[in-house]
Amino acid sequence: MPDLNVMPDPSLTVPSMPTGTGKPLSVTRLRKTYGGVTAVDEVSMEIAAGEFVTFLGASGSGKTTTLMMIAGFCEPDSGSIVVGGRDVTRLAPQKRGLGFVFQQYLLFPHMTVWDNVAFPLTLRGVSKADQRRRVGETLEMAGLSAMARRRPRELSGGQQQRVALCRALVYRPPVILMDEPLGALDKKLRDQLQTEIKRIQQELGLTVIYVTHDQEEALVLSDRIAVMRDGRIDQFDTPQELFERPRTPFVADFLGAANFLPGRLEAHTGEITTVRLDSGGLITARPQAVPDGARVRAAVQPGRLVLCPPDQGFCTGTVETVTYVGTLVRVTVRPLGGADTEPVRLELPAGRAPSFGERVGLTADPANVSVFPDTENGG
Repeated sequence: MPDLNVMPDPSLTVPSMPTGTGKPLSVTRLRKTYGGVTAVDEVSMEIAAGEFVTFLGASGSGKTTTLMMIAGFCEPDSGSIVVGGRDVTRLAPQKRGLGFVFQQYLLFPHMTVWDNVAFPLTLRGVSKADQRRRVGETLEMAGLSAMARRRPRELSGGQQQRVALCRALVYRPPVILMDEPLGALDKKLRDQLQTEIKRIQQELGLTVIYVTHDQEEALVLSDRIAVMRDGRIDQFDTPQELFERPRTPFVADFLGAANFLPGRLEAHTGEITTVRLDSGGLITARPQAVPDGARVRAAVQPGRLVLCPPDQGFCTGTVETVTYVGTLVRVTVRPLGGADTEPVRLELPAGRAPSFGERVGLTADPANVSVFPDTENGG
């Protein structure tokens, strides 16, 4: 694991705070291979100052390798990385002036919280007076002022992570990189720190690149999300666009756990597309660029399905499971028409769930239904 405190040459000036305009970071056709395996494949993006961008994907998708190349801990085979108009592609990590927060806190155990946070400024030759001001402001912002004289072993996991964040923030880098910093924490603490990270990022106008495999975390924190798969970006968009208008089946499934309903595209009008499902019903979707008669899959997320009376909507079926999960109830409905038909998953508000064995109909707003070519079955 690289050292969080690989610091720039003390002679380098401390980067100024981003102004909220421009593009502090540009990545162009970044590529990295290990032996015969391509880890990152022609990744390009522009990130604006003050933006919170998340790389989201499963293990092996290339998200962490991309982050490590931006940080300088991993050298790309090809492509370029530009920070604040300066090409840093071949610069050592300590000459890039970027902040980095790892999942492991990497705090110095023999130093107090204050000294841990001040350490980057000490290496940069910042005066004692400026150190006192900056460290004091940063600890206060993170709610750690009362713990300034404690050592890491006297802190909880969440407090240690906040110290690591302060250490990355104290010298005001142009970009903060975070590699799954909350992955080792329990859900309640993760939720609390997500709120803290977002508050600090917005208050300071920070540019953040964040890596996670947690879809909910990405949706909560991000201005934009790069959904990655097999070393490529499947879609780079706002959380709302990704969730409401996925451009690929992978994005629809990974981010929204979509139901995929096989069928054949029956008709287009100016405002909707109609699909005849294999189960026999008709489902309408927003307009799609798919030819009439093509094999397709209609995708709709569990939370966008609505119960209706039997023999109405696009499907009638029997309730197979009802699972209470707090504010939601997860329900599966087996469409009538054969054992080979996949069950449809719903998420309903608690208190509105049907009973096991009940016969129900399903419908959805066309605006919440996507249609994709069924490439496995002739689409």
